[in-house]
Amino acid sequence: MVFPRIIISALRGGSGKTILSIGIIAAWRSTGNTVAPFKKGPDYIDAGWLALAAGRPCYNLDAFLIPEETIVNSFFFHRVGGDIAVIEGNRGLFDGIDVQGRTSTAELAKLLKAPVVLCIDATKTTRTAAAIVSGCLGFDVSVPIKGVILNHVAGTRHEKILRSSIETHCGVPILGAVPKLTAQYFPERHMGLVPTAEHAWAQESIEAAGRLARDYLDLDGLMAVAMEAEPLIPPAGNTMSGGRPSEDSGSRRITKEKHQKVSKYDVQEKAPKIGVIKDAAFQFYYPENLEALVQAGADLVYVSPLKDRFLPQLDALYIGGGFPETHVQALASNKTFRDDLRALVDTGFPVYAECGGLMYLGQTLVVDHTSYPMAGVFPIVYDISKTPQGHGYTIIEVDRQNAYYSIGTEIRGHEFHYSSVLKWGGKDSDLVFRMCRGKGLHNRRDGVCYRNVLATYTHIHALGTPGWAQALVGKARVYQQAKKEGKPCF
Repeated sequence: MVFPRIIISALRGGSGKTILSIGIIAAWRSTGNTVAPFKKGPDYIDAGWLALAAGRPCYNLDAFLIPEETIVNSFFFHRVGGDIAVIEGNRGLFDGIDVQGRTSTAELAKLLKAPVVLCIDATKTTRTAAAIVSGCLGFDVSVPIKGVILNHVAGTRHEKILRSSIETHCGVPILGAVPKLTAQYFPERHMGLVPTAEHAWAQESIEAAGRLARDYLDLDGLMAVAMEAEPLIPPAGNTMSGGRPSEDSGSRRITKEKHQKVSKYDVQEKAPKIGVIKDAAFQFYYPENLEALVQAGADLVYVSPLKDRFLPQLDALYIGGGFPETHVQALASNKTFRDDLRALVDTGFPVYAECGGLMYLGQTLVVDHTSYPMAGVFPIVYDISKTPQGHGYTIIEVDRQNAYYSIGTEIRGHEFHYSSVLKWGGKDSDLVFRMCRGKGLHNRRDGVCYRNVLATYTHIHALGTPGWAQALVGKARVYQQAKKEGKPCF
């Protein structure tokens, strides 16, 4: 495949690569190009901004969560309909989980044969920037670094010295020089941008980033770099069909028995309705996860405890992550929704929840020393801290019975939360995951269960956990049938 593509990377996080990536996408889109956006790493928020800029979903490429062959297939499949792909890296170019740099943006660039443009924070530096770029070029010569964008440039003289130093000593072109900007178009929270769903002026921010790219970047030069990408050959024997994740072998795969629970139903059976809570409080969903549910046979119905008084007629519910603490008063005041959900759970209604969803299913959420009632499915009180309480990749071993994963399954995911358990009212047997990597919920365990509910701090990606969607849809079908027969579903 000959397909123009480019990776925007940096020396570290916070160098401005997200805003530059957004700006490049917006600028190219304004000239009639269809841009396929991708985000390296498990990030939701940056991916949301990239998707808004492109006007189409942004897909994540993460070698820790997803097998390499599946990453290449996902890139092939999800770039369809695009004229060019823009991939935003994460952290520094060579930063990974170990000294070999596994899972780094550099390794992704080699995997996808994608040219890299480095974003350099030029604050209080001149010729040393050339030494830094030279070091990156020599650190791994197989990484195709093809250009540099200078950020936070102090003025014309500063830019001239930087340009001549890097181009003379490194032999790579300067593809843009962005001055220090005083306007703040992208408000931040914690360790990154505020989600688009919470930012009323999101489209204005996208337009501002596009203007920045047109004013200060060499868009033609960037396009030329993208056009130089080498042909990419898809791996054989691992395909995606209609957005459905392919199933890799190994410990992450759900057992055959779980699949049979789904397949025993007649294909003419009405598609089970799976609710997805999606609003300003809960917006962290990989598009691949939602696509996997559809491909497994679900009819998705979007609901919101910020707007809806009751749940509609559903056969299961998926609650993703987000920032429920920023909407805690509205969530607490919607008692009818909370009571409706809790009553359904007692009938065996299947629910799968991650992070923010886990918090919502608890008894109470404490924010600024004030307690707010949540759904009350689990006897857990959560508190919000000012520093991360769980941050990074996770590896989980399923070691107890639950509705969605067989014992012995290994799950790779990630956690990022500022909440912690203030009061745990459950039993150890309620927690079905053993944390091999990561913090988890309580005593190095995670995955709290009640009947057909499973909630966890760990976010999973459907392309790396291919049995998850089939399991949730399978439970929805069982519940659908139980409703028809007037029976509880335990």
